[in-house]
Amino acid sequence: MADTAPSHTGAIRVTVWSENRHEKRDENVARLYPDGMHGAVKAGIEENLGAKVSVRTATLDEPDHGLTEDVLANTDVLTWWGHMSHTDVDDDIVDRVHRHVLAGMGLIVLHSGHWSKIFTKLMGTSCTLRWRSEQDRELVWTVDPTHPIAKGVPHPIIIDQQEMYGEFFDIPTPEELVFISSFSGGEVFRSGCTFRRGHGKIFFFSPGDQDYPVYHHKDVRRVISNAVIWALADRPVRAYPELLRYETNDFFNGKSYQGANA
Repeated sequence: MADTAPSHTGAIRVTVWSENRHEKRDENVARLYPDGMHGAVKAGIEENLGAKVSVRTATLDEPDHGLTEDVLANTDVLTWWGHMSHTDVDDDIVDRVHRHVLAGMGLIVLHSGHWSKIFTKLMGTSCTLRWRSEQDRELVWTVDPTHPIAKGVPHPIIIDQQEMYGEFFDIPTPEELVFISSFSGGEVFRSGCTFRRGHGKIFFFSPGDQDYPVYHHKDVRRVISNAVIWALADRPVRAYPELLRYETNDFFNGKSYQGANA
């Protein structure tokens, strides 16, 4: 992967990715999300961040799932929603996204994207959990009120209709736990977690089932928008982590070394 130019000089380039299949097959989902779930997520980011962002969408049934090398090279932050068609995502595209995350592209994984190929590949675990879809009330509690992703977010966020996600959630220990959720059955869930892989920042945020209007909720939209700002790379140039050899007492001029993998 060639180094790409820094993105900090202009609007944050966001790609909102979604399967866009429930919307085509389920009248209730189409009614809740007439512009697709990706359309609602895009609108929420633009609503909160305005001219700070340039947002495009991509969906599963586009060529290359809408995630060509050129698209990813020109994406600072990628959001990912998937549910019914994880296995239909091409492994080569997953590898492509994975390389870009390690090189510094931000990734926001939403709701059932916990079981996506890209999230499980980055986490290295099953990412399984407990769930129930019975119109539960979800309370999203902020456990790190100084975190930038929690900026301007009420404590708690009240979501009147939502699918229950509960522990045990098989993920690595989060680097930062921003939110936990509680549900009507007494369940709790680590609903807002951050990770770093390579040079990339990752945020998982669980609210957002297709059967409920969660992506129209103003506070859910605020969290996702805050996460876009947070996930922007803090390195000047995107570059894949590289094994470098340094001479003794030469701290600055590493030489590329391929011997270990040649």
